[in-house]
Amino acid sequence: MDNNTPESGGYKGGIGSLFGGGSPEYSNTELAGVPLTGMSPLSPYLNVDPRYLVQDTDEFILPTGANKTRGRFELAFFTIGGCCITGAAFGTLNGLRMGLMETRDMPWSKPRNVQILNMVTRQGASWANTLGSVALLYSVFGVAIEKARGAEDDINTVAAGTLTGMLFKSTAGLKGAARGGLVGLAMSGLYALYNNWDHLKGTSPSRY
Repeated sequence: MDNNTPESGGYKGGIGSLFGGGSPEYSNTELAGVPLTGMSPLSPYLNVDPRYLVQDTDEFILPTGANKTRGRFELAFFTIGGCCITGAAFGTLNGLRMGLMETRDMPWSKPRNVQILNMVTRQGASWANTLGSVALLYSVFGVAIEKARGAEDDINTVAAGTLTGMLFKSTAGLKGAARGGLVGLAMSGLYALYNNWDHLKGTSPSRY
C-alpha cells in the first residue's frame, strides 16, 4: 500500500482524532513563512504560544539586595591595579627613550646598559606610583561621596575627579590645587560625557 496516497493521510488523521492526538499537517511552503517571534497563533512546532518564550529583560541570579552592576568599591581594585600597570608600562617606554637619548654618545657597553636599565626602572616605578596614587584618591573620594549621598550617578564621578585633582596638586599651593581641580573636573566631565553619549543621542546603550 502506498503511504503517500490521500486515503492514507486521511486514515492517519482519523485514527489520531479518535484518541485526541491528531495534529494538522503543514507543507514546507506554509512552514517557511512562519515568523519566529511575536506570533499570536500557536507555533506548528510547539504546542505553546511563542510569545511566552521571548524574554525582553535580562535575567540574573543575584543575592538578595545586590545590584546588577558593580559598585565603586568593587571597581576600585580594578581601577587602581589598571592604573598601576598602565603607569608602569608607560614609564618603562619613557625610561627607555630617555636612556637611549642620554647615552647616545656612549658605545654599546655594560655601563650604557646599566644606565638605560636604571632609567627604565626609575621611570616605570615613578609613573606607576603616580597613576596608582591618583586612582587610589579617586576611588576613595568616589566611594565616600556615594556613601554620603546614597546615590550613584555622574555627580559622584565629577566631584571625585575634581577633589582628586585638588588634593593631588595641593602641595603646589592654592594655584596648583585650583589647576589640579580644573584638570580633574575636565577629565571626569569628559568621562561622564562618554558614558552618557548614547543617552544624549537618544539611543539605548548596548549591553554586553
